[in-house]
Amino acid sequence: MNNGTFLAAIDLGSNSFRLEIGQYDHGQIQRVDYLKETVRLGNGFDENRNLSAEAMTRGWDCLARFAERLAGFGPAQVRAVATQTLREAKNRDEFLKPGCEILGFPIEVIAGTEEARLIYQGVSHLLPQSDERRLVIDIGGRSTELVLGCGIEPLQTASYRVGSVAWSMKYFPNGEFTEQTLYRAEIAAQAVLDEALTNYPRQQWDAAYGASGTVGAVADILALAGWPEGQISSEGLHWLVKCLLRAGNVNLVQLAGLKDDRRAVLGGGVSVLRGLMDLLQIDTLQVADGALRLGVLLEMVEREDHATDARDVSVQRLAQKFAVDAAQAERVGAVAERLLAQLVPSRTAETAALHRKLRWATSLHEVGMAISASDYHKHGAYILENADTVGFSLPELQRLGLLVLGHRGKLRKLEADFEEPGFVMLLLALRLAVILCHARQDPQDQNLTLAFNTKRQRFTLTADEAWADDYPQSAHLLRQENIAWQKMLWSFEFVVQ
Repeated sequence: MNNGTFLAAIDLGSNSFRLEIGQYDHGQIQRVDYLKETVRLGNGFDENRNLSAEAMTRGWDCLARFAERLAGFGPAQVRAVATQTLREAKNRDEFLKPGCEILGFPIEVIAGTEEARLIYQGVSHLLPQSDERRLVIDIGGRSTELVLGCGIEPLQTASYRVGSVAWSMKYFPNGEFTEQTLYRAEIAAQAVLDEALTNYPRQQWDAAYGASGTVGAVADILALAGWPEGQISSEGLHWLVKCLLRAGNVNLVQLAGLKDDRRAVLGGGVSVLRGLMDLLQIDTLQVADGALRLGVLLEMVEREDHATDARDVSVQRLAQKFAVDAAQAERVGAVAERLLAQLVPSRTAETAALHRKLRWATSLHEVGMAISASDYHKHGAYILENADTVGFSLPELQRLGLLVLGHRGKLRKLEADFEEPGFVMLLLALRLAVILCHARQDPQDQNLTLAFNTKRQRFTLTADEAWADDYPQSAHLLRQENIAWQKMLWSFEFVVQ
């Protein structure tokens, strides 16, 4: 990446939307601008876990303002990620489609463990380099992420559905503080976080760090009240709880450092934080800089160097874990890439991205074989939907799973958007490559020509008669592929001439 390149990370959180703009400078990211708006998207759920029109409108209005700031940025310079609220929302697509159009860039919904990994990446890069074992926590609006790591390497990640917005709505709906409600909220938080006691025991880490939202807000209040700056102690947190009880209601709390945008979620955030510190025996929580947005920016830099892309590493690990036939995967991949190159011969950033997605799919198209040879494509799609796959957003995993599911068999079973030419090209290239490599030997595909007509939405694979005579089984399977594409939005024809 060239020095001076501007990058932007957008975090669509449950409480706030944040935009951070940084400039790449010799391996470092220097902050240039930071915008934050309290959107409270996580407050907008109805009883069916659908976002309300009002909540979505607040989000869209914020994205419109962010879009104005991002004027002139290219697609490779911006990455927007959405967290727990949009992971939960049943109608998230109703928000995301207009949201992407308003923002002018794709919005990725990331898994909780992926959010945790990016948080750790952002935090660890701003801490002194050492071999200490670190526990990093981030209490957001509707989820809490925990990460155990050493240096800059995350070793264990987890995400729990407990956060400041959700707990404030559930246990402090009118903003009232009593010993009973605070106790109930803490116990309820510990019940959700209970398994963290097994996965993150005190003997497994040397120091605990807190990042972002709730931790930052509490630390600011304690520092202005005379407690040590940059940390939260159990004694300081106990003092804060007493202050809340004396006030009796969040609207009556008078504390220096309490910002208006944090007031409504203070009770929920404090109860989750106190419950977590007590559960994990954290006496002192160090306040860390960085977190999710910086992690996203750093990931953008790393993706410029394909050798360090976390997604490539994840694909390799999955292939090894499920003992994928590496020779066949490589064979299918080589054929599929040759076919795709005929459809998109130009080498642009967009076509490079298509080839990378195709390599992931060919590497993992037989991952389901580890479960059963029968319907292995279905097992493979299930694995991809449920595996802890570092680096991938949920939509990316869904698309990859659809390619694995659709690489053989009927096409109508796919819940896919066949209006997207790029996806259709990947799917066809993969299916044809699997057919041509059916004997698990390198096929003679040099004389095959694949073309497509955009207006007629038709793909044509052409072979000469000599090839069809030499490879009758392949020719038969390709003629069967004609049938598979019948009555689809795009058609396929195998022609021998």
